[in-house]
Amino acid sequence: MAGRPGTAARGLNEADGGTGVAGNGQGGARRAPARRGNGAQVPAAVKRARAGASATAATAATAATAATAATAATAATAATAATAPRQAHAAPAVPHAASIEALARAYRVRALVLQGGGALGSYQGGVYQGLAEHGIEPDWVAGISIGALNAAVIAGNAPQRRVEQLRSFWEYICGQPWLPSLPHGWMDWDAVDWPDPLRLWYDGWHAMRAVLEGQRGFFVPRSLPKLLSGHVPTGQASFYDTSALRATLERFADFDRINDHRAMRVSLGAVNVHTGNFAYFDNTRETLRPEHFMASGALPPGFPAVEVDGEYYWDGGLVSNTPLAEVLSAQPRRDALIFQVDLWSARGHLPHNLMEVAERQKDIQYSSRTRAVTDALCEQQNLRRLLSEVLELVPPAGREDPWYKRALEHACTARRNVVHLIYRDKSFEGNAKDYQFGRLAMEEHWESGLADIRQTLQHPEWLAMPSAEHPFVTHDVHRDRGHGE
Repeated sequence: MAGRPGTAARGLNEADGGTGVAGNGQGGARRAPARRGNGAQVPAAVKRARAGASATAATAATAATAATAATAATAATAATAATAPRQAHAAPAVPHAASIEALARAYRVRALVLQGGGALGSYQGGVYQGLAEHGIEPDWVAGISIGALNAAVIAGNAPQRRVEQLRSFWEYICGQPWLPSLPHGWMDWDAVDWPDPLRLWYDGWHAMRAVLEGQRGFFVPRSLPKLLSGHVPTGQASFYDTSALRATLERFADFDRINDHRAMRVSLGAVNVHTGNFAYFDNTRETLRPEHFMASGALPPGFPAVEVDGEYYWDGGLVSNTPLAEVLSAQPRRDALIFQVDLWSARGHLPHNLMEVAERQKDIQYSSRTRAVTDALCEQQNLRRLLSEVLELVPPAGREDPWYKRALEHACTARRNVVHLIYRDKSFEGNAKDYQFGRLAMEEHWESGLADIRQTLQHPEWLAMPSAEHPFVTHDVHRDRGHGE
C-alpha cells in the first residue's frame, strides 16, 4: 500500500491547479469544531458509537418521506440495508434521499475511484456507507493499492451486504497476528480525549506493533535469515510476507461476482516491475484473481512483487496513485458521475521538524495531483465539445471525407461530474498514519469519510447533470472552507 513502513515512491509531478467548477460547504451539516480538518468530528461520533445509539429506523422513515410515492420503498430499503449491519454508525435524518438517487441514475456511468493510502483506507469505507445510505450504487469501481482491496470487497458482495462486509474486512485486518490485541474499548475511548502528545504516542505504539508483528490476514515480517539472504526469488524480496492476503480477500469477496462485469466494472492499477510500465487489470478484459488485487498493493520494499500471468507487478502508486484518468478516458465516452476518494492531500502545513518533513513528503508523493488531472481533463472535454459543434456545421456532402471521420472520433458531448472527497489529517497524526492500523484510528477514519460524504450530499444540486456549455464540473465540500486543494 502507498506509504508502508520503509518505503519510498514517486507520484505525479503536475502542479496543483484548482480552476474547476467547485461547490461549497455552506449549508452542509456541521459538527463540533475540529482540531484540524475532521479531527474533532470523529471523537463525538465514536462516543456516540460507544453508547450504541441507532437511528436506522428514523433514517428509513425520513428517506421514505422525502421520496415520491414511486420511490419511497426503494429509498427506505437502501437506507436500512446500509445502516443495519452497524448500528453504531447509523445515519441521522437524511433529506433528499430519493432525489439524490434519481440524480445519480441519470448518468450512464456511476464510478467510485479509490486512491491508495494504507491504513487510511477505512475512510473510503465510510464514504461508501454514506453513498449506500442514499441509494447510490456505483456500476464501476476503480482502485489502486488499499483502494484496490476496498474495491474487491465492494464488487465482491451483493449491494445489501457491502457495508457489512467492508466493515468486517477492516475490523479483521486491524488485529495483530501474534500477540493478542487489546480489547476494543479498553483504552480507545479514553484515548479519544487525550491531548495530542499522548495520542501521538498511543498511535505510534500501534504503528510499532504493525512494524514488528504485521497485521492479521494481511502481512507479517519475514524471518531474519530471509532478510539477510543475498539472493531470493523476486516474489520474496521484501520486508514482509503478504501471502495471507489471498485467503483474506477470498474470505470477504466473491470472485465470481467480481468478474461479472455486467453488474459492476472493476479496474485496478499496478506497475510492471520488468518494463516499468503502468498497467490496468480490468474485468471487462480478463478474469480477475486475488493476485491482481495483491499486485496493485505490493509497494516495495515493504511488500513483494506479485506474479500475474508470468509477469511481476508492484503497487500502482509508484507511478500514479489514483485511477481517475483511466475512468475518464475509457471508450465509449459517456455521461459519468464520479466519486473520487483521495487519502492524501496535496496541500498542507509547512514542516518544522524532521518528522513533519517525512509526513509532508509522503503527502506530496501520493496525492497524485487529482486537481491538476481534473483541470486538464476539463479543458480537454471543452475542446471535444467545441469540435463536436464545429462538425455539426459540415454539410452532409462532406461527411464522407476521411478527415471528417477522423475528427469525429475525437469529438464528444459527454458530460462529467467529479465529486471529490479528500481525507483531512488530524492534528495528532504523523508519518506513521498510513501503517497505523489501530482499531480507534480505523474507527476515526471511517467516521471522517462518513461525515464528509453526508455533508457533500446535503447539496443534491451538485449531482445534477452538467450543462452543455460546461460539460465537466467538480465539487469538493472542503474547498471553500480554506482547506481545499
